[in-house]
This record gives sequence, C-alpha cells and structure tokens, in this order.
Amino acid sequence: MLLETQRLTKMYGSAVGCAEVSLALEPGQIFGFLGPNGAGKSTFIKMLVGLLKPTSGTATVLGQPLGNSQARRKVGFLPENFRYQAWLSGQELLSFHADLSGLSRSEKSERIPRLLEEVGLADKARARVGSYSKGMQQRLGLACALLPDPDLIFLDEPSSALDPLGRREVRQLMLNLRDRGKTVFLNSHLLGEVEMICDRVAIVNRGHIVRQGRMADLLTRETEIELSLEKMSDELLADLTRLCPSPRRQGPHLILSVPNRAMIPRVVQTIAAHGAELYSLRPLHVSLEELFVDLLEKGDRQDAGEGGERKC
Repeated sequence: MLLETQRLTKMYGSAVGCAEVSLALEPGQIFGFLGPNGAGKSTFIKMLVGLLKPTSGTATVLGQPLGNSQARRKVGFLPENFRYQAWLSGQELLSFHADLSGLSRSEKSERIPRLLEEVGLADKARARVGSYSKGMQQRLGLACALLPDPDLIFLDEPSSALDPLGRREVRQLMLNLRDRGKTVFLNSHLLGEVEMICDRVAIVNRGHIVRQGRMADLLTRETEIELSLEKMSDELLADLTRLCPSPRRQGPHLILSVPNRAMIPRVVQTIAAHGAELYSLRPLHVSLEELFVDLLEKGDRQDAGEGGERKC
C-alpha cells in the first residue's frame, strides 16, 4: 500500500482531533477526504506529512513509518492556509523550494518552467508573489507541491480560491497526475468536484470515519433499479411484485427494490417472458452531497439520542 493507517489518533487534551482512523490507499488513484469544518481532516493530513505527532496508532507512507526522511522526499503537500515570500518572483520562489527539496540544477531547469506552464503561470513567472491574486497564489502552491515529482500528493482545498475555469484546470491536472501513476489525497469542500474525479472517498465527522469506499459503490443504491418499459400487464406487475415487493411508479418509470444484484437478471427474464418491451434498466444513484448530508444528520440524531454531542 502507498499509504496505510491503523487506528491513527490525535488528542488535544480531552478533545478529539481524529480518532482511530484506519484507511489504505493504493497507487494511481485520487482519494477524497471529506467532512465538515472541524471534523479532523487537516489534523489527519498534518500527521501524515509529519507536522503533528499522533497520540496513538500507526501509519506508513510509501512503505515507511511516519517521519521517514526518504519517504518525505517523495511527498508533495499544499496546505489550506499558506503564505509565501511576497518579495520573491514566482520563479524565484519555486527555485527556493527546489533547493529545499534538494533538486539538482538540471532538475530545477527542467521542472520549474514546466510546472509554471502546467499551473498557468508561465507569463507571470517574473512577477512578484505579492502582486499575485489569491487564485494565482493557489496555483503557485500547487507548483511547489509538485516540484519534487512526488508519488503521493496531499492537496488541502486546492481549488478554494479559483474561479470555475481555474477549478476545471486543477481537476485536469489531478487527472493527469493519476494517469502518470501518482496518488492524490484530496481534502475539499467542493463535493461536486470530488464526485467528478475521485476514485475512492472517506467521509469523516467529529474525528471519526463514518463511511469509506469506492465512489461508485457509495453512490449506488444497490437495492433499487429504475425500469423504463411498455406493454406492462397486470400479470407482469404481479410477477414482479412477487420478486420485488412494493414496486412503485415514478413518472414513466417503475422502481423496484431488489434484495441483491443477482436478482436483476431474473427481473429482465420475467419482463421478456411476458412480452413487455424494456427500454432501459439502471441502478439508482444518490449524489455525494446527499450521502454526505445524510451521514452527518444521522450522526447528529445519534448524538441527540445519547444526550449530547461528543467532544472534538
């Protein structure tokens, strides 16, 4: 595994930063780490990049324990809140960070112009960072994170200050990184963007992971299918009801709750046996925002039932 944590925990006195977080990332994916403000997302990332020491639990990054200097050379990090030297030009800032990363002169001469081009700052390379807009500084931060040609890149709200065009360009940059075998660990409040590009996702609330898995699996209501068909007889409806109790109409469609995916071929066979015309069959999906809100509201109801909120 490229990244693996086992019951990783950070306590601030009696308050929970994050609690017993266990997850594993394989190479070549975009992983979304989501949660409301104060959920423990930044605390978790800071432990993984060596800025905070865990209270308990274990973790490996690039196959090495936390804090290993060789592993850290192949990790890129864009923090949510950063401030660069305003008196340096963009090119000078990247050169400074390249020196901190131990890049050779030839590596600097190749990577700096290429990264400035990739993040859309090639024409502003000699301008002072103090003259950059917030969005331009965000792009510059991305270039800094990518300087060491990392295998694992932590991006904490990389699109927060960008306009829609800039967000699309950052999405494409992350996809390009994945295509090159890199792994992106993305912390973002932009749920629509996360849904578009992430392969896997974990949702954290009050320091605890409340759901994680493949994006496609999390957003699929595996027990519900939507059918579009014609020539449906009362006999067909009766047979479908025996297979899948309580079918319901939703506009021109029929919604069935199937006990498992293996039942779907039997549904199709039943429709064909009655001579009905099936035009489409698709599993129903929820949006990431709907899933996110539902999980958080369930947590709030559970806390209310326990007589109060957990400390965090």
